[in-house]
Amino acid sequence: MSTPSVDELRECLKEVFDPELGYNIVDLGLVYAIDIDGSLVTVTMTLTTPGCPASDMIKGGVEQCLMDVEGVDEVSIDLVWKPQWTAQAMSPEAKAHFGIRG
Repeated sequence: MSTPSVDELRECLKEVFDPELGYNIVDLGLVYAIDIDGSLVTVTMTLTTPGCPASDMIKGGVEQCLMDVEGVDEVSIDLVWKPQWTAQAMSPEAKAHFGIRG
């Protein structure tokens, strides 16, 4: 069994969407780090707001997505609020989609 790369896991996470914004969490800039320790993957991430009503749905999507990757047996999600998310964290593609300059 091979260990997936951070890039592979990041691509997988592009399948997880913020249902309120209708865009994937990677390009929204919500995923800060992905750490691999054997078969354990820890995702450090945030949400657009601390009271995000889609919090459980997004975290569940992250866990389900990564558990489907060969070599991943456990997923830990470290939800952080610092640094605070802003639209500037978005990828250029997401900024263009939402009409944000900069």
